[in-house]
Amino acid sequence: MPIKIPNELPATDTLRKENIFVMTETRAVTQAIRPLNILLLNLMPTKIDTETQLARVLGNTPLQIQLELIAPASHESKNTSQEHMINFYKTFADVKDRSFDGLIITGAPVEKLDFEEVDYWDELCEIMEWSKKHVHSTLYICWGAQAGLYYHYGVPKVPLKEKLFGVFPHKLEAPYFVLFRGFDDSFLVPHSRHTTILREDVEKVPELKILAASEEAGIYAIKTENYRQVYLMGHAEYDRDTLKKEYERDVKAGAEIHVPENYFPDDDPSREPPVTWRSCAHLLYSNWLNYCVYQTVPYDPKDIEKGLRTEDLPDTPL
Repeated sequence: MPIKIPNELPATDTLRKENIFVMTETRAVTQAIRPLNILLLNLMPTKIDTETQLARVLGNTPLQIQLELIAPASHESKNTSQEHMINFYKTFADVKDRSFDGLIITGAPVEKLDFEEVDYWDELCEIMEWSKKHVHSTLYICWGAQAGLYYHYGVPKVPLKEKLFGVFPHKLEAPYFVLFRGFDDSFLVPHSRHTTILREDVEKVPELKILAASEEAGIYAIKTENYRQVYLMGHAEYDRDTLKKEYERDVKAGAEIHVPENYFPDDDPSREPPVTWRSCAHLLYSNWLNYCVYQTVPYDPKDIEKGLRTEDLPDTPL
């Protein structure tokens, strides 16, 4: 089944060119199917790139996905046109009376600020608190993951001596985690961040379970009970050239930045980087949608607010 996105969203043409089945709203209304309703809180400045990246991995599944976009009302996007924001984005106020099968909270380039210094921090806290009763499974990415761990469990972020930048190998902490079902013993994920979280801080919290980590990049994936919250420290959804664009941006700005590790052939920025993490990304998001959302979410969204799961309900249609 396809991913359902607004008819004129720029991601539509991009994904169709990649032979990914996209269903626009016009066609979707003709089908009597209960889609999985996924809400994307996009905190990235390059919103169109992020929309496309996440729509791509969410669309690689037999499930029908309806994707809705929101952005903080308390922050004005400087890198995306107001026309795009008005046409495709809602605010939290527009959706807070509803429940969603899944919520994705992206990263944001605000790592060097204390959480409380971020201009939309109060609004983000309100959304994260709301998600406890209105979302079946919430997926936090990079800075979003650090923010979620700090808000829900008091886990601090720690500054790194230099930017963690590149593509790094990871391993599972134990076999048979459903989020990583079908993964190889070692898998690659891009990282791009100035802060991290420490294993000892995570292990102090009994509600948190570490799923995967890297010797170079640290903890990658964490879950809570029943995968109600999933935290990812890297960017499996990144495009081939995302790290390249970030590197060129930093060089142009005169920032102290090294060539992203394990990315350019022979560390030569003039050569095209190979994609070595795409299969990981598609399998990861497919597993999240299937095992953490679809197989356990109740059919009636109102039951999400009650904290119910499929096994709690008799003869659920989903």
